[in-house]
Amino acid sequence: MADQDEDWVYDEASGEWRPASEIAAEQNVEVRDAAGNLLADGDSVVLTKDLKVKGAGQTLKQGTVIRSIRLTDNPEEVDCRHDTIKGLVLRTEFVKKR
Repeated sequence: MADQDEDWVYDEASGEWRPASEIAAEQNVEVRDAAGNLLADGDSVVLTKDLKVKGAGQTLKQGTVIRSIRLTDNPEEVDCRHDTIKGLVLRTEFVKKR
């Protein structure tokens, strides 16, 4: 830890202290929708097909707008909320940026 001005983060996977900038660069993954558009936190998306929601006993219809998505660690999934379903996770292959 020679550089005192830089923030350091403990990386649990490697068991070492690493510069925060190095960790951020590794986590900077592009998330794209079914059409190839870049997604970001807070975007609105539209469903491209009917989806049965496991555990909720509902089907979200094609064309349903989902507002304010959040990106996850997995670039193939986005976290979101629907009026009737809390804690919904959608695959990016079934959404298109609005």
